[in-house]
Amino acid sequence: MASHARSLAAGVVRGKGIKVECTITINRPAPELFRFWRDFENLPRFLLHLKSVRMIDEVRSHWVVVAPTGTDLGWDATIHTEIQNELIAWRSLEGADVKNTGSVHFSPSPMGRGTQMRVAMTYEPPAGKLGRFIARMLGEDPGLQVRTDLRRFKALMETGEIPTTEGQSSGRWEAQQRAAVGSTPAAVVIRADWDAPVSADGRMS
Repeated sequence: MASHARSLAAGVVRGKGIKVECTITINRPAPELFRFWRDFENLPRFLLHLKSVRMIDEVRSHWVVVAPTGTDLGWDATIHTEIQNELIAWRSLEGADVKNTGSVHFSPSPMGRGTQMRVAMTYEPPAGKLGRFIARMLGEDPGLQVRTDLRRFKALMETGEIPTTEGQSSGRWEAQQRAAVGSTPAAVVIRADWDAPVSADGRMS
């Protein structure tokens, strides 16, 4: 699987792109979270910028986002590293409208309750209108977008539903979530050193 991924991969060039890393604690066991995330077709349920993800086979998938004009933008991705209940790492393949890589790590919570998830994603927006759309999709603060998505994932896994923020401030919603799930909010690190190397197992140094 690893050699096949390397032969077709068109991931982000080192030193380029927007890299975001977020960590969140979810009060569910790692195997349950791993199984849900491993089926990439579940991701549009909580990742707001995704229209759909379709699994092609065990490791390849097709991702679609929608531009403000209504145009679909898509790419194929492959899982290049997988450690059961611990790590899933993927990258876009040749011909991607948006080159990207991602990884999600699952580990026991330091507090002894639930699972700590660390998600790292990198996007390399192309030049021109498409690049400006990707910037809009990620927002002025891409870390905030990913953090919001992970909080939606946390709510879905802990309560079975995703709350709406309509009619209330984000601060009010965050306070309600902390009271409801009894855990700390997500922590976000947007790296200043964007060219930090990534090892073969998908871990960022």
